[in-house]
Amino acid sequence: MIDAYSWPTPNGHKIHIMLEECELPYRAIPVNIGTGDQFGPDFLAISPNNKIPAIVDADGPDGKPISVFESGAILVYLAGKTGKFLGKTDREKYTTLQWLMFQMGGLGPMLGQAHHFRLYAPEKIAYAVDRYTNEAKRLYGVLDKQLSKTEYLAGDEYTIADIASFPWTRSSAGQGIDWNEFPNAKRWFDLVDARPAVQRGVAVLAELRKPLQDDKAKEILFGSTQYQKR
Repeated sequence: MIDAYSWPTPNGHKIHIMLEECELPYRAIPVNIGTGDQFGPDFLAISPNNKIPAIVDADGPDGKPISVFESGAILVYLAGKTGKFLGKTDREKYTTLQWLMFQMGGLGPMLGQAHHFRLYAPEKIAYAVDRYTNEAKRLYGVLDKQLSKTEYLAGDEYTIADIASFPWTRSSAGQGIDWNEFPNAKRWFDLVDARPAVQRGVAVLAELRKPLQDDKAKEILFGSTQYQKR
């Protein structure tokens, strides 16, 4: 049994989708990031960066429990555990990993910034909105160009690169994206969105997430609370 400490955000959805795709038994343990659960000592023991998701696998590589944090590392771990969605040859694996790193280093952080400054920032800063909206469009362009040549991001097979990237593109409207400008990426989005395991994955814990309107939750997520030394 794998304990998945998570919340229904793009990074959380990655892990829910992967666990569903791999048909692994797991418990989804909510970590409410709007009330500060991520700062609790028990969670910090397995996720020292105080970010979701993190997992504890009772059956680790040596038969002993192992904890893993950072969504990309978790995807690689689960792919290694199951032999799924990473590729079979070394070439396929490195191709998958480069597109996973594209998501981890660019697509996720930059789309998150676009979403934040467009929707959540307490004051509209035109420079920030323009900078991150334009970067979001550039990154969608990278996706679109790649997906004009391949069925999925890393080639003709579905991989953890798709699992990592898809949840971040579910909020395209909030990032200032018009799908009509990126037809190849939209084709890919619809293809992934139709997978039953993906639909199950994005539904995990979804009933717990509420619209971000509470000032206390905003302070915990975006204010000084997150910068306190722990």
